[in-house]
Amino acid sequence: MTALAPPAASAAARPDTVRQGLNALVHTDGLPAALASVKDRDGRTRTYTAGVGDVATGSKVPTDGQVRIGSNTKTFTAVVVLQLVGEGKIGLDATVDTYLPGLVRGEGIDGRHITVRQLLQHTSGLPEYEDLVSDDILQHRYFDPRDLLDIALQHKADFAPGTKWAYSSTNYVVAGLIIQKVTGRPLAEEIEQRIIKRIGLRHTYFPAPGDMTIREPHPKGYHRASTGTPLRDFTEIDPSAGWAAGQMISTNSDLNQFFTALLAGRLLPAAQLTQMRTTVPIGDTGAGYGLGLMSRPLSCGGVYWGHGGDITGYETRGGVTDDGRAANVAVTSIPTDAAATKHVESVVDTALCR
Repeated sequence: MTALAPPAASAAARPDTVRQGLNALVHTDGLPAALASVKDRDGRTRTYTAGVGDVATGSKVPTDGQVRIGSNTKTFTAVVVLQLVGEGKIGLDATVDTYLPGLVRGEGIDGRHITVRQLLQHTSGLPEYEDLVSDDILQHRYFDPRDLLDIALQHKADFAPGTKWAYSSTNYVVAGLIIQKVTGRPLAEEIEQRIIKRIGLRHTYFPAPGDMTIREPHPKGYHRASTGTPLRDFTEIDPSAGWAAGQMISTNSDLNQFFTALLAGRLLPAAQLTQMRTTVPIGDTGAGYGLGLMSRPLSCGGVYWGHGGDITGYETRGGVTDDGRAANVAVTSIPTDAAATKHVESVVDTALCR
């Protein structure tokens, strides 16, 4: 009888498709660095790096280094809103004006007709402020949340509330202001107490006003204006233009821990988690958007739940499955073409489908 090779030996013999995918992001797509953290069904975690942490010195990419997580921040903000819903302090179908009377007004924009649910699900019609803040201004300027709202409200509504879906970070600025009004505390403090400390995220934080640095070992983040132009170091930026929609810093492993805890019901009561997972379609992509949470189809069947984020210098993609798999990938420049972003997402798919 032939003895079966031990599992470790057969695994070692197979090429590591996640490593191959990260190497391709660096060598084919031209991204300075790529990092990943992957947790399998048995709870085993593998971390990966490719590329260089600093293009000037060629230094190594720190294993599971900290990165700016951009719009993954939206999921943290949505969790706090939904915890407050569970506590009876916010109504999902209450209007913005219930909490911020008279604040949200503009052409075709009226906070008396926009609900909290529509903010979290991007069905409010509020115009996007981010397109109106250039990268160079974003890098150095401090924005108060009201400044961000003022920028958005100079433009007319994209559509009537509840009639369509369109991604707009303005929704989450308003959600953050509601959190502060209801709790009487800074948003950063609420996220810290209600999520970061509660589930023990050791490498995740909401930078303080004026803090342009990344605290722990990290790969440098770069910006390329368009394909073929030189990389510029954008590691240190004032992240306040992201605020409730995009200010936070974390690691791939901490993001896996966060989304795993969220889906396992450790952060929200069952009723609010169900609301969060109730999605509207994102065009014909097969993906859906819930309340600060996205579902994406997997090539091996089923879906994974997560968010993703882009902030100048870094892009992150990832999520978790209902059976406990988790994967998150970060790259150190926002790709200048859609194909490269699809390649980042395909590494997540590869990691979750192995």
